[in-house]
Amino acid sequence: MQQVKGDDLTLHILGGGQLGKMLIEAASDWNVRCHVLDPDPDCSCARMAWQFTCGDFRDYKTVMDFCADARFITIEIEHVNTKALEDLRNMGKRVMPDAGPLAIIKDKGKQKRFYHQHEIPTSPFRLFDSRDQLLRAIYNEEVSLPFVQKSCTAGYDGRGVLIVREKAQLDQLLDGPSLAEELVPFEKELAVIVARDSHGNTTAFPAVEMEFHPTANLVEMLHSPAQIAPETEQQARRLAADTIAAYGLEGLLAVEMFLTRDGELLVNEVAPRPHNSGHHTIEANSTSQYQQLLRCMFGLPLGSTALTTPAVMVNLLGEDGYTGNAVYEGMPECLAREGVYIHLYGKKITKPFRKMGHVTITDANADGAREKALFVKSTLKIKA
Repeated sequence: MQQVKGDDLTLHILGGGQLGKMLIEAASDWNVRCHVLDPDPDCSCARMAWQFTCGDFRDYKTVMDFCADARFITIEIEHVNTKALEDLRNMGKRVMPDAGPLAIIKDKGKQKRFYHQHEIPTSPFRLFDSRDQLLRAIYNEEVSLPFVQKSCTAGYDGRGVLIVREKAQLDQLLDGPSLAEELVPFEKELAVIVARDSHGNTTAFPAVEMEFHPTANLVEMLHSPAQIAPETEQQARRLAADTIAAYGLEGLLAVEMFLTRDGELLVNEVAPRPHNSGHHTIEANSTSQYQQLLRCMFGLPLGSTALTTPAVMVNLLGEDGYTGNAVYEGMPECLAREGVYIHLYGKKITKPFRKMGHVTITDANADGAREKALFVKSTLKIKA
């Protein structure tokens, strides 16, 4: 960023969803002009980007054309053309994340093998090429119930994940390459977002605790700070730092973990970009996850990750049974409460369990934040 004139600073973003929208909001503070590529002309970023291009970020030529004049390039979704990112980096452009780690992370099977190869703790697993191969392993008692099946590719926002507890569910098994892992008897699900700059400097945000929807496999609420022992907090941050270093990744990495009943931490999944588990940092931390990514991208010092206030994040999901133009009920009642910050993603159409926004709730103490969060969760509804 040194010696760059303010009106010349641009960032090209592959993907135009809500993560891109919030990255644009953070970038606007530094007068960074954001160019966005997304196949949906009505995506969250379409009306916010300095320049919006409607096109497929999976297509090599489309990505190369979009980034022809780019200097700084990032993503807000993993499912982009990694060959294009590799070639753009070889042309001398600043690309974050690098194509090599991204190619591993976007395939959950490769992710799990990576953890095994680098001695990063994770739950036991097996890989399968097809649904039929997995079924044979179950009938041969090589895979025991209960277990979790995950599609190796294309899973997102709870899709591509099936928890199998009984044989009656076997007709629901997912098609295509997948992994089957033990259903870990965990005590808590945690996440740590860690940043690493081009000099190898690393800083981690405080661990957060997540509550998931029982059937949609989506985060419903997130608590910061996590209610864990100080030594567990230190261990979680250290594990996140070890993981991003193992990938050799620059930028952000969201590391989701299981805390087992025996006090062990196991890496579940990672994401090399801003993440749902870091939305609260906009209001609750000295530096937000989006600002931290920009610092990495432009070669600026990493910011403080200190928590400035206890916070709870509530995901705003489309109500079950409603599809159509979104209608938001209960916003005035929620906004009447102190410390309630509503973020809507600009999605016109709501569907059951679609992420339509989030609310961050802050308070002087964790109990107060949770009480207000439960009010928001029961009051703010998205229907059609």
